[in-house]
Amino acid sequence: MKKILIVDDEPNIVMSLEYTFKKNNFEVFIARDGQEALDIVKNNYPDMIILDVMMPMVDGYATIEQIRKDDNLKHTKVIFLSAKNKESDIEKGMALGADAYLTKPFSIKKVVDQVMELLSK
Repeated sequence: MKKILIVDDEPNIVMSLEYTFKKNNFEVFIARDGQEALDIVKNNYPDMIILDVMMPMVDGYATIEQIRKDDNLKHTKVIFLSAKNKESDIEKGMALGADAYLTKPFSIKKVVDQVMELLSK
């Protein structure tokens, strides 16, 4: 069973993604901010992380920087899912090591398709 970590401070987004990925036979972990995500990945190595940028405590950019420094997580795919949709925001996310950058509002199907595509590589 593939493991996915959903990191977002918006409960409706978390609930809809959690439901969808559980239906697709993923083991789902939830974090409401970057610090909580970093705590989770210390003991669980997800195959995929869906990461918001704007969150309390530790933002998505700082979170991916820490994730990319951890050898245990080097095979983990990261998708940013953010309302920050300027070209500079997307470029920054990709430069920090994201495998994809999707903008809000989003289609659940598009997120699932992107996750499946990245995990099949």
